[in-house]
Amino acid sequence: MLGWMRNNAGSWIIKFIFGIIIIVFCFWGVGSYRDQKINRVAVVNGEAITIDSYNSAYNSMLRELRQRYGNKLNDQTLKMFNLKKRAVDQIINNSLLLYESKRLGFQVTDKELSDSIRNISAFQVDSVFNMRTYNAVLNANRLTPETFEASHKQSLLIEKLTSFVTSSVKVSEPELKQFINWANASVKVDYVLFNPEKYKDIKPTNKQIKTYFNENKDDYKTDPLLKVRYIRFNPASYKLELTEQEILDYYDSNMQEFETEKTVEARHILIKLKSDAGEEAVNKAKINILEILEKAKNGDDFATLAKKYSECPSKDRGGHLGTFTRTSMVKPFADEAFSMEQGQISDPVRTDFGWHIIKVENVNPASTRSFEQAKTDIRKKLTERKTKNAAYDQAEAVYEDAYQYQNLEQVAKDRELKIETTQYFTKKGPEKGILRPGKFASLAFKLPVSEISEIEFLDDGYYILQPIEKIPPKIPEIASVKQKVRADLIKNMQDKKAEEQANAFLTFIKKTAEKDKHLKTIKRKISTTDFFKRYESIPDIGFEQEIIQTAFELSPGGRFPETVLRGKKGYYVIWFNQRKEPDPEEIKDLEDQTRKRLIQEKQNKIISALLKEVRNNSEVVIEDRFSNIQ
Repeated sequence: MLGWMRNNAGSWIIKFIFGIIIIVFCFWGVGSYRDQKINRVAVVNGEAITIDSYNSAYNSMLRELRQRYGNKLNDQTLKMFNLKKRAVDQIINNSLLLYESKRLGFQVTDKELSDSIRNISAFQVDSVFNMRTYNAVLNANRLTPETFEASHKQSLLIEKLTSFVTSSVKVSEPELKQFINWANASVKVDYVLFNPEKYKDIKPTNKQIKTYFNENKDDYKTDPLLKVRYIRFNPASYKLELTEQEILDYYDSNMQEFETEKTVEARHILIKLKSDAGEEAVNKAKINILEILEKAKNGDDFATLAKKYSECPSKDRGGHLGTFTRTSMVKPFADEAFSMEQGQISDPVRTDFGWHIIKVENVNPASTRSFEQAKTDIRKKLTERKTKNAAYDQAEAVYEDAYQYQNLEQVAKDRELKIETTQYFTKKGPEKGILRPGKFASLAFKLPVSEISEIEFLDDGYYILQPIEKIPPKIPEIASVKQKVRADLIKNMQDKKAEEQANAFLTFIKKTAEKDKHLKTIKRKISTTDFFKRYESIPDIGFEQEIIQTAFELSPGGRFPETVLRGKKGYYVIWFNQRKEPDPEEIKDLEDQTRKRLIQEKQNKIISALLKEVRNNSEVVIEDRFSNIQ
């Protein structure tokens, strides 16, 4: 099952299964417990947490990141998120919360469990629980009802605990208003930028270059080199049969995958109106929209009317909203649009945004691909899934033997598997034979010599690696890197000169108002930003957290900061220009959203405090290979 789950991270069923098994902390998993140390991540209060649980948590996190970042998710971005450590922390936290819920006497009755499962839409047909669908979904994911129900019961226990400890969280009106005012205030600052790249007259001597090299020798070390032996388990090499019944079972348990819901393409014209507007304002806006409707029904071009009269941003597109589903629009608007036919223009529709008239341009009815239409795609998908499962299952068996004996070569020989050995390579990876050399190298360089890696997927199969020889970096002769040292030294000297002039200027303007005179001497100019908020980029500067924070600390009575500020473009000297409090009318709409955010933050703090207390009173032993995981 673990192998199957690894390879179906994008499947809606897997997303659903993890979502309902792990309701509150959706990436924490508690698996079945086994005593073998090799399959154990940690022991919490005497209960073992398995590698299966760790892998489930890790893959759930990875899946979420892929959905969020798409093609932008690369090895460097993944490293920033430190997924492996987070996965270990989360499964331990989940175990602690489960332990605490039981210690405090929380219980989930059979009726509560049954009702919860019956209310899960994936197990329903026409909004009614269906036992055949329930079994089909579980079978497709290699889950028994007993296993699923035990896991779901644990998630309900945790939900009861967290709901209990956070149920009293509230945000007072003064607290809400104070935060909204704080978050939406804006400032404007004057500044002078000292850009190191502007200093072109830097010419270091040979003596300075040699001194700089001797002080920074480690920066010029050669790259370390590594040689690795590995086994690749290529799914494409596994030939497996697929029955017609398996294809049909998948189709039956994944009907949503083959359904296309009804959509509508439409234009609209909006006359804005506040949701709590008085009767007079409502009637005035309605008269306005009725006049526009009359023009539309008399043959005036709807798109032209939208450009002229609509108060929605879509007016620039002639009111065109594109194609949308029923749930993507507010209910009154959607109800009207989805009851109309192509070419029809609606009567005025009132929503929280105001009065609308809608013109439906196209109606795309709901449809479902038949089994015969979907069969080829399902066969391909399930074949890929089964071959990946087979590859992973074999990799898992080899890994367990190799981990036990610490001899990948002997295990390969015993199982008659092909084992490869790379040439020496840098952190860029082997020059040939590996589809993802960078990822391969990243994994390999984290391992000590002779240590067996975990099972890793690198696009063209599963890999088990074992570094066999490492050549450490060394400091080269200065002659071979002199040009690089010279270039680095010039940048360093430019940076110091920019910082020195920035400090001198800040000291000067604190003592005298004659800024312009000093700036002419150093050939710099004063710039002024537009207004910006705490969480926004600074116009013409960019998002510079330290500069933003400092700017909001300035005031008419304390116009200058204590120090110059380092930004991406160089050193900044800033000083106070103006501060503006938020418009009460503009921020009124933020109250509900902000209240929810503050409540969530308070709840998270309570859960964190609870976890800290429970952990301090618990026995948590993490296996060595997971204790310092990165």
